[in-house]
Amino acid sequence: MTTHLVVRNPATDAVVAELDCTTPQELAAAFDVAVAAQRLWAGVPVSDRCAVADRFADLVADRVGELAELLTSETGKPVTQARNEVSATVDRIRFFTTHAPDALSETTVADDGGMREVIVREPVGVVANISAWNYPWFVGSNVYVPALLAGNAVLYKPSEFSTLTGVAMGALWAEAGLPDGLFHVVVGAGELGAALCELDVDQVAFTGSYATGRRIAETMASRLVPVQLELGGKDPVYVTDDVDVDAAASGLADGAFYNNGQSCCSVERIYVHRDVADAFISRFTAEVDGFTMGDPTDERTYLGPLTRPQQAAVLAEQIADAVAGGATVVCGGGVVDRGAGTWFAPTVVVGAGEDRAVMRDESFGPIVGIAVVADDDEAVRRMNDTTFGLTAGVYCRDADRARQLLDRLDAGSTYWNCCDRVSPRLPWSGRGHSGLGLTLSVAGIVAFTQPKAYHLRQP
Repeated sequence: MTTHLVVRNPATDAVVAELDCTTPQELAAAFDVAVAAQRLWAGVPVSDRCAVADRFADLVADRVGELAELLTSETGKPVTQARNEVSATVDRIRFFTTHAPDALSETTVADDGGMREVIVREPVGVVANISAWNYPWFVGSNVYVPALLAGNAVLYKPSEFSTLTGVAMGALWAEAGLPDGLFHVVVGAGELGAALCELDVDQVAFTGSYATGRRIAETMASRLVPVQLELGGKDPVYVTDDVDVDAAASGLADGAFYNNGQSCCSVERIYVHRDVADAFISRFTAEVDGFTMGDPTDERTYLGPLTRPQQAAVLAEQIADAVAGGATVVCGGGVVDRGAGTWFAPTVVVGAGEDRAVMRDESFGPIVGIAVVADDDEAVRRMNDTTFGLTAGVYCRDADRARQLLDRLDAGSTYWNCCDRVSPRLPWSGRGHSGLGLTLSVAGIVAFTQPKAYHLRQP
């Protein structure tokens, strides 16, 4: 197992920090402590658990600036986008603390003739939370906040590309008064995540690729341990013939390239009705050409470096494959030399067939494929022709038409005249290769519990 982790700034290649990785012995000890701490925490009233989480939220809110700068330093995310993420996390935490008492309360479902039937929600135990780097505050808090509120302990492994942010989370939980052992940050790369899955944990929550998620599911299935898997996406949007072209182009350009397209719900495929295709592609390309690439600490920057340099090769291969099949690159198209770091020009590819990687495989970078369609039926057919099923959307003026289209799309989340959006009030789930289980909403609180049924007969 790797013993040392070097954190580098993706924009400058400078070393930000060097950390010792969690050893197998330390991991085993952390698990034992978590088991003991969780037994005590399960007996703490939900209101008291919520009070700790609210103090955690207060601390995050007080330190948005410094936490955003830390996130930018290790991921290259533009600092304005980093602040947006950290700030919005506070609201998500407040949602959970507001709704947890009711979600976790004992429920009487029948009381008749001396027989009472009751449902009690109990914590699952120790949750292994293997998190992601692209939105570490969002992705992490979607799991560990409801898990802790439900009475669980959490072993939290941040991505090796956002480890310092994960360590900061742990420090804030301690400062908020969370008892020792309930939130333990472990440091390491992928092999540490695998080691977590070898422990006798009670649930695994993972955010990342389909390939890794499948391996985790197969590992845990042999022991019948439940998993929550938030995996990839190849998220499509349809632009109809009655659309407001300017509004659609502006919204979709942001939906495709925000955070450098490094998001499971970034728009990666756009299908445009042929009657508005030329106007839309022209306006969309103009929007993309107007994005500012540069120093992620600069308030004016919209596009920073790729967080994972190796992703540049994936994007280049997708572009080459598309061009070989007859597609046209209308802007961008490759790596931009800025001295240090790995920078990729925002790229728009038009006319790639469904058999091409840019329209089939997750890109997870600043690239989008656009295809022209004849009608609604063709759009729906091509949008659903995927192994993924995370999000899908429609831009059009007519509400009835939009709803009919959305009803036909096979995705966990659907959008009308918006995209790349997540709400704490709505469940976040995927279909097919996009994952198992769900986070967010009230359902995302009870997802970290196990129900116990009580049959109570009055003597």
